[in-house]
Amino acid sequence: MSRRLKVLQLQGSYNIGISGLAEQIIQGLPTDRVEVVNAFLSSAPSEAPVQSVASRTVYFDLSQSQLKGLRLKALFRLYAFCRAESFDVVIAHRFKPISLLMLLNRWLNISLCIGVQHGVGDFDRAYRRWETRRLLTGNWRIVAVSRAVYEYLLNCGGGFTAANTLRIDNAIDIQRAESIQLSRQQAREALGIAPEPFIFGAIGRLVPVKGHIYLLEAFALIKDDHPNAQLVIIGEGRTRAELEHGIERLGLQGRVHLVGDRNDAQQYVKAFDVFMMPSLSEGLPLAMLEAMAGHLTVIGSDIDSLKSILEDSQGYLFPVKDVPALAEQMEKVLSLSAEELQAKGSSAYAYVCRSHSIADYQQHYRDLIEQISITEALPHG
Repeated sequence: MSRRLKVLQLQGSYNIGISGLAEQIIQGLPTDRVEVVNAFLSSAPSEAPVQSVASRTVYFDLSQSQLKGLRLKALFRLYAFCRAESFDVVIAHRFKPISLLMLLNRWLNISLCIGVQHGVGDFDRAYRRWETRRLLTGNWRIVAVSRAVYEYLLNCGGGFTAANTLRIDNAIDIQRAESIQLSRQQAREALGIAPEPFIFGAIGRLVPVKGHIYLLEAFALIKDDHPNAQLVIIGEGRTRAELEHGIERLGLQGRVHLVGDRNDAQQYVKAFDVFMMPSLSEGLPLAMLEAMAGHLTVIGSDIDSLKSILEDSQGYLFPVKDVPALAEQMEKVLSLSAEELQAKGSSAYAYVCRSHSIADYQQHYRDLIEQISITEALPHG
């Protein structure tokens, strides 16, 4: 094709993690052959988003209510936009944008549609599986961001197969991560943490699936034997009240700190001595990879998306929801010398550099998108 490919990258709302990865896809595409338009179903975020290299960014300003039920306004607005722009490729991130494009592409007939699935559970509902089986035509490719998401899709009964589904693990820009990391002293000062304690730290939304309550209960088992240890959780969400009650119930006042949301939370990872991820479910854990870029030892649950990462990086695993086992792993880390702890952090850093390179991530998407340069259109239906 002599003209540049025209690509739409569609997201629901701005999310610093997912939107940052979406921007990396754009940055990996050759501007002489590809033009990218960024679009969000929601309004512009209140915080300043990452400056995009896309040709332009569009916000549809749709409310949450307009993205539920029949979604007629959302479908009409998106259809008119895509029809006017004549995109060759659409990349849709997460379930809602994918679902809308699956419905609309019966009429739009876009040559290549890429749906990026960032987590598990979206197709647990029978209706969603039935709808996807009907709409997943030959011009769709579904990208799973981790082994756990890939296996979930293939086994959920939604029509996902090895022919239409592939795995491109999420990655991080290690160079950027290192450039924004505050020093240990700066990070602790910014979070209001004293310089002396040994800090177990976690970053994530305060929601049940992140497993923070199990982390509190495990910390309660070791706190008396390790008076210099403290726990810090960066994030905000609907389980804050439950966690605050847990802190009081377990006698953890002054030892556990819920410091709330922080923009670009990865800059604070060096405030921690050990990074914790007690999640019950994850797609691919960017927060853990970011902690590894800060040379931190990591402890996580043995869910599928974490297990291989922790094994390959010499981290510490415990059976999900197993509070005594989690406390035992925390005890093991506390028994390490400073040199041993540093060596564990170096192993984690080497792993993330080896296995989650942003350059490889960009190349995989570039190869996928440039299929359209080889053939005028993919087979439909």
